[in-house]
Amino acid sequence: MGETIVITMSDGHQMPVYHAMPNGERRGGLVLVQEIFGVTDHIRELCDEYAEDGYEVLSPGLFDRQEPGCALGYTGADWERAVEIARNEHDWDQGLKDTQTCIDWLADKGGPVFIVGYCFGGSVAWRMAQISPNLTAASSYYGGYVATRFADEAPQAPAICHFGRYDNLVEFAPVEKLIEKQHPTAQIFVYEAGHGFNSDRRKDWHPESADLAKERTLMLFRACGG
Repeated sequence: MGETIVITMSDGHQMPVYHAMPNGERRGGLVLVQEIFGVTDHIRELCDEYAEDGYEVLSPGLFDRQEPGCALGYTGADWERAVEIARNEHDWDQGLKDTQTCIDWLADKGGPVFIVGYCFGGSVAWRMAQISPNLTAASSYYGGYVATRFADEAPQAPAICHFGRYDNLVEFAPVEKLIEKQHPTAQIFVYEAGHGFNSDRRKDWHPESADLAKERTLMLFRACGG
């Protein structure tokens, strides 16, 4: 089990960050980026799972400035609030800086640093693979901006993306165009699943796809020194 610590961001904000120490030998650091709902129980469980795999994990509360301690539900008013923060209130560029602060925090401890993100976090993970100078590899799950806003630039770090063919929140046509670009540093995987297939809290949870995507993620990280 991890714990919440506080890390000072580039603008001085004292951000709560979920921190999970590795079980056994440390394979490297991992920044795990939230969905639009914040650092929820599900996100913390994912952090703990990666810690069991040997990674020291940080999951920053990227929406903390807008919604302190943000951990919203998947339906009703919570869903509406999460969408409002993600689309209209959250400063995307500041969020990237916050993510870089966590990457740097882990890099200072030595070893490779990886990133994985889900939904909103999937877009962050992909973008960081394009712009971060000291990121080793990235795994992006169903990020809505990946194939639209950030499709043209090849990642600097090796990156993999996981998309559901039947995702009702991420249009598939741009994903097909992203695949056609054949970026040499990226692999795009398509699963017979919908949006959020990795989460057992969501209606589109697809355990077979989730297991395969996790296997591919760990294979990438280990191939890159983790």
